[in-house]
Amino acid sequence: MNTILSRVLMTGAALAGLAGAAQAADVTLTIESWRNDDLKIWQDKIIPAFESTHPGIKLNFAPSAPTEYNAALNAKMEGGVAGDIVACRAFDASLALFQKGHLASVNDLKGIDAFPEASRTAWSTDDGKTTYCVPVGSVIGGFIYNKSIFDKLGLTPPQTEAEFFALLDKIKAAGEIPLSIGSADQWEAATMGFQNIGPNHWQGDPGRKALIAGTAKFTDPPYVAAWAELAKWKPYLADGYEAQSYPDSQNLFTLGRAAIYPAGSWEIPLFEAQAEFPLGAFPPPVAKAGDPCFISNHTDLGFGMNAHSKHPEAARAFLEWVASAEFATLYTNALPGFFTLSTHKVELKDPLAAEFQSWKDKCGGNIRLAHQILSRGKPNVDQAIWNVSAQVLNGSMTAEQAAAKVQETLDAWYKPLGK
Repeated sequence: MNTILSRVLMTGAALAGLAGAAQAADVTLTIESWRNDDLKIWQDKIIPAFESTHPGIKLNFAPSAPTEYNAALNAKMEGGVAGDIVACRAFDASLALFQKGHLASVNDLKGIDAFPEASRTAWSTDDGKTTYCVPVGSVIGGFIYNKSIFDKLGLTPPQTEAEFFALLDKIKAAGEIPLSIGSADQWEAATMGFQNIGPNHWQGDPGRKALIAGTAKFTDPPYVAAWAELAKWKPYLADGYEAQSYPDSQNLFTLGRAAIYPAGSWEIPLFEAQAEFPLGAFPPPVAKAGDPCFISNHTDLGFGMNAHSKHPEAARAFLEWVASAEFATLYTNALPGFFTLSTHKVELKDPLAAEFQSWKDKCGGNIRLAHQILSRGKPNVDQAIWNVSAQVLNGSMTAEQAAAKVQETLDAWYKPLGK
């Protein structure tokens, strides 16, 4: 009896030891990102889905503030303490990380062929030979509005600029705040302001590529006109908007205190979770009825592997999952407003996200002006666009002054090929 009991105890101890060893063998991958709004979705949906099919690999989603992400990530990379997986911003910021040896090639990653060349361009070398991040999603610019306020005032979404400003006048006359946007966080004025309405002025991607080619300048009429339109928003903003941060703008809208939010589609999950009123959306209005429309459809997010990760096999397993149809469907519906860049067919379940996506079928696209090539030098052109857009919104700089400042910033270092 003692012998049998001894064996049972030994077997139990051995099993406990094996369980402990298995637990000790679990690998934890840390994911760097600027998408701090997505933390709950990662914790509740994305991480459980991955871990359920990848025993032995745990995920730790560790986002930074959007405005601090690039600097923080670069510092972590240089210090050798960055996470295993890196959320990749499009074009130059991530290209610089690859060129410094911080991101690994994903050319031979299983599933990378589900992304067409156009999708991979934002995370590939200029010659197109090496892709260093798996493309994940694009985001679309537009306006999200409070349907309750619109219904109460008998309003319908505008189609032209004249209708847009007439709409703002009606909302203001009714005692409501027409637009929720601030200038304290400068990127907000640039991204949801200038870059949102601008494509209709410079005719989408051809206007962006003309700046790269040197056949157009920021001081040309289409770009000046975009800042001039942004300047006209000033009377329709909340009191003290100059000190209004990005979270302040979000709260002002979701609390029902403003009628319209100049938005990116990435706001959809947060707004649907927080707003207690129905939401609608409309694209940036065109100058005149019948004009072709253009939207900011920005290749926004990819995921890459830290070339110095201590867990390269686990990191590659995660990126292979990111490239799969399972992830495309999960991510696109878990985070409505991020639209897959893969060829996987995804049915959108969210009506507001489907509304944004419908604009792609009728409008030309445009990525943000300085994200490809034009922000590789110093001073930084994208940051200059942030700064002047905030000043235009504040009324402390004219559209012409803003354009001249950004062109001066570009001319300080950029020489187009063949010029």
